Amino acid sequence: MKSLTKSIKNRLPALCCSLFLFYSCGTRKPAVTNNQNAIPGSIPAAVSPYVATTPGQPQAMKEFRAAWIASVANINWPSKPGLSTADQQKEAIALLDFLKNNNFNAVVFQVRPQADALYKSDLEPWSYFLTGTQGKAPDPYYDPLQFWIEAAHDRGLELHVWLNPYRAHHSSGKVISDQSIVKKRPDLVVKLKDGQYWMDPSKKGTQDHASAVVRDIVKRYDIDGVHFDDYFYPYDSYNGGADFPDTDSWTAYQKSGGKLSRGDWRRESVNTFIERVYKEVKAEKKYVKFGLSPFGIWRPGFPASIEGMDQYSTLYADARLWLNKGWIDYFTPQLYWKINDIRQSFPVLLGWWASENTMNRHLWPGMNVGLGGDDKNVDEIVNQIMVSRGMLPNSMGAVHWSIAGLTKHDKLIKGILEGPYKQAALIPPSPWLDNQAPAAPQVNAELQADQVKISWDHTDVKDVFRWVIYYQYGDKWKYTILNRNDRFLMKNVKEGSLKLNKISVSAVDRVGNEGLRRDIAIKL
Repeated sequence: MKSLTKSIKNRLPALCCSLFLFYSCGTRKPAVTNNQNAIPGSIPAAVSPYVATTPGQPQAMKEFRAAWIASVANINWPSKPGLSTADQQKEAIALLDFLKNNNFNAVVFQVRPQADALYKSDLEPWSYFLTGTQGKAPDPYYDPLQFWIEAAHDRGLELHVWLNPYRAHHSSGKVISDQSIVKKRPDLVVKLKDGQYWMDPSKKGTQDHASAVVRDIVKRYDIDGVHFDDYFYPYDSYNGGADFPDTDSWTAYQKSGGKLSRGDWRRESVNTFIERVYKEVKAEKKYVKFGLSPFGIWRPGFPASIEGMDQYSTLYADARLWLNKGWIDYFTPQLYWKINDIRQSFPVLLGWWASENTMNRHLWPGMNVGLGGDDKNVDEIVNQIMVSRGMLPNSMGAVHWSIAGLTKHDKLIKGILEGPYKQAALIPPSPWLDNQAPAAPQVNAELQADQVKISWDHTDVKDVFRWVIYYQYGDKWKYTILNRNDRFLMKNVKEGSLKLNKISVSAVDRVGNEGLRRDIAIKL
């Protein structure tokens, strides 16, 4: 190594003169080329996530890799109500570092578990699950959502805020404060037999309030997505098997001349709300994604072999309609069953949902990683990821329920990291939101002893969320994905017997568009 270093130093002037740009372009161009046969505004069917922008070079893998982090009942974070600010932040950083270190690129973080807030809000009280008292702010004061956003982005993770639109109070939420909507707007709320309170989805006041909460978050916070799960009308088990207690609003609807059946009327209320939220999110910030993770079965018999709960007639969620209409940017049906479960087979259900994805939105299935960490369940999750890749090669991705299943089972996360998530990935682009890629960055390469320091900058750093650094030893290409604040990378002049031949750097924007690369050839 000493002789190699000496040789390099002796040739330093010549080497510095030989580092040159042989390809550059500063114009903004679409990240993908539209397929003439594709649906307008959709993901082009012929575009592969591996297609290189420069002949002979690789392309960074594109795959959405997320985990849910639940705050309701302190399932994931914080571990219990009333932790100190320092302990809350320490737990948050540990979870985000875990995701980063295991090559995830997104987090779905529950910020509104029961018509309350894990952030500063003038519309709803601070959450009991945060401080142990509903309406009490963290002390010393900080804004948890702002903290999570900055920490996630610093680690190259998208942060999607997860809200429950209709749940007003969870049975584990203890004392209901005077600031709760349960007391402020009792006309909008009903009590269920299991102790929960639920907002009536059919009432305009419910829809106006929940929509205002979403708009407020989107407007004030630098989030990447808004996410609803499977809670629309509640599961009937929450009310002891009895029907949802909305007789007053149903009677009022009939007296006003309404002609729909009670089921259709309920579904129409939810449909109206979903479409409204999607449009309002886009009106505020078009790049913010709207995602839904409904129950994994639309109706029994769709497809023919599927049995199970009918969300259409029990939760009054017409999830197929939302997907068909494109009222979402990504769709994450909760496919929490195994591949060989004949009645609820993971790939059979995924294939059916894919056939309903007429607007070519992202279809990133929800996977249950809480089944255990033995070899059988490790194989199950790895196989589900690989099955999803094979079935949906143009927009790969998965969301894992929940992060606890990953952190508790060392063998499971090891199997995922050493298997399908071995290489870091970018989030697939959403061309219907923005198809303008960032310009190529400015790149420099400087010899420092037996390493080359690669540094870069950009004329519009606000348009950049991540950087991809490609490098070639011999004839083999590899890449590293770095985060928004990173500005340099050190690479050895040699890797084994292979010399560093070429460097290429690209910028990636908030929507996942990867721009043209700035290439540097290394002449040693």
